[in-house]
Amino acid sequence: MNQPYDCLVIGAGMAGAVAARELAERGGKQVLVLERRNHVGGNAYDHFDQDGVLIHQYGPHIFHTNNRRVFDYLSRFTAWRNYQHQVVANIPAADGRQELPVPFNLVSLRAAFPPEQAAALEQKLLETYGAERKVTILELRESSDPDLRALADFVYDHVFVRYTMKQWGQKPEEIDPATTARVPVFLSEDCRYFQDIHQGMPLEGYTPMFQRLLDHPNLTVETGVDASARLTLEDGRILLDGEAFEGLVLYTGAVDELFGCRYGRLPYRTLDFTFETYAQDFWQSHGTVNYTMDQDYTRITEFKYLTGQELPGVTTIMKEYARSYTGAAGEVPYYAVINPENNALYAQYQAEAARYPNLRLLGRLAEYKYYNMDAIAARALELCDELLK
Repeated sequence: MNQPYDCLVIGAGMAGAVAARELAERGGKQVLVLERRNHVGGNAYDHFDQDGVLIHQYGPHIFHTNNRRVFDYLSRFTAWRNYQHQVVANIPAADGRQELPVPFNLVSLRAAFPPEQAAALEQKLLETYGAERKVTILELRESSDPDLRALADFVYDHVFVRYTMKQWGQKPEEIDPATTARVPVFLSEDCRYFQDIHQGMPLEGYTPMFQRLLDHPNLTVETGVDASARLTLEDGRILLDGEAFEGLVLYTGAVDELFGCRYGRLPYRTLDFTFETYAQDFWQSHGTVNYTMDQDYTRITEFKYLTGQELPGVTTIMKEYARSYTGAAGEVPYYAVINPENNALYAQYQAEAARYPNLRLLGRLAEYKYYNMDAIAARALELCDELLK
């Protein structure tokens, strides 16, 4: 029996959904999308909780891009709510706690130090580096001025090091010096977390955007389906439901799982979330508050800031805890742990995938790298440009 589909896409997150739409619409292909979860949208999936608050189930997702093609493309499937994300670091202070805008900037500087000291530091920074510049703490530590070197140490200690230790499970000496070197001080009063041209949130939420993206006559989407139960890879051939499938197979899942983790499991960081609902309009000062010096959680997100939802008298927050991924049931691999050893392990899986001429790997898990949402949408569009030319 001939297969009724030209292409098979595994995963209905940003990578899979954009690629599937392009193959179906621009390529005129019959496309089958298999999604393990019972919903589309990948980690950007959002839904209403029991109190009617629109929440992001897998952590906060804020769309931002300088890529006009990606913005215009996704704008076909959603209108946008203008939202300029701001983040603060909540740290202990002499009189309780204080909040500093992150990335650390001139507003943070004035909040962190007494007025005279802050003014003197600001003058030195602007005279040395100029306004509206992002200066790294490496640059500050290389300064001949002891005050600027001390400022670099303050930012390292109060904003960066403990947060990074929690996020990645590392001791200070284990943190990549290149990562530390890039920690910025923004010589500006711009407290936005991102400076991209296009920023915002899908007006009705991410899930409706993905549902429209995957709504096409040439697209068949099956959720709640583990592709490993339908797909067999053997001796350079791919079988779908036991029959040879010679069309394109675009895989966006975990590449080690595709091959049964035969070379060992690729290391990731996973996240645990606790959701709390309060009978008040808002619970914290900003959409995201990072806890950079204490607490077990890395950050707290309050969704109503992000979504602009008008729902008086109730709000939901989410506390986020990072830990090592074990592959246990229910765990989600979020962040690849990039280092030479793990890259070498990934290369073994990449070589295994190359034995299958109709298999392409796409996305965070399949490529074992970090992508922002806009970057993976761009990558999916570029891959389809290549496949359909």
